[in-house]
Amino acid sequence: MRKGAGKPTRIALRALPVLAPAVVAPLAWAGWLGWDQQRDVHADGTTTGPYQAWQVIGLVLTQLAPVYWATARRHPLAAVLGTSAGLTAAAYSDWSDDASGLFVIGVGLVALGSLAATAAATAAITFVRRALNGDGGPPTVGHPS
Repeated sequence: MRKGAGKPTRIALRALPVLAPAVVAPLAWAGWLGWDQQRDVHADGTTTGPYQAWQVIGLVLTQLAPVYWATARRHPLAAVLGTSAGLTAAAYSDWSDDASGLFVIGVGLVALGSLAATAAATAAITFVRRALNGDGGPPTVGHPS
């Protein structure tokens, strides 16, 4: 085997903890929120939407999987930054056709909110894993002899 033959694979594997959450986030956004673009008009004339609470909850719960995956592999910063970047890009793509320009505020709030929520989730995951194992490693089954 020639020297350096596996280098692209090694680079891709190192980038995976950031790329996985960054790729899953816009896909999850499209699956949960991307198809619903109509505001709901109520009898009194007020409007809500376009998203329902269950759609946003579904998106958040879906994002827990890649966040846990990256955090469990001891890449909490990658989990936070990858998820936040992916959600921010998805929000920008979805909302950028707003003529008022106010979508930028919403995208900024998605960026800040996803950073805060993902940081809290990674901290909780890390805390629980360390409490269970004493070192943050994968959970062990049974009792040590």
